[in-house]
Amino acid sequence: MNLIKEELVTNSEAKDMLEKAVKPDDMKFEQKNAWENLKRFAKLPADKAKALAEELNKNKKLRERQIIAVIDIMPEDEDDLRAVLGKDYANFTPEEIGLILEAVKKAKTDKS
Repeated sequence: MNLIKEELVTNSEAKDMLEKAVKPDDMKFEQKNAWENLKRFAKLPADKAKALAEELNKNKKLRERQIIAVIDIMPEDEDDLRAVLGKDYANFTPEEIGLILEAVKKAKTDKS
């Protein structure tokens, strides 16, 4: 197998990609394990994860890896977000932190 392309994706997107590539009944052992874990830990549908990524990408301080981590973990408060961002947390203003948390909260509650 040759690596064609590598990109960062959320758990939701990875689950969606795996389901599109192979039917659950036809998955090999490793694929089935990955799929089961992704089902358990993906917190949003892939389309909502993508929409949240676009919203978070408006904050130019957030790097792609941080956006993916925020979507995968879906922090509920400043302490959770501090754990996700690590040492970079100090680079964000209280207003930016609030906007990130508000975007996450909206994505969780958005039913559309």
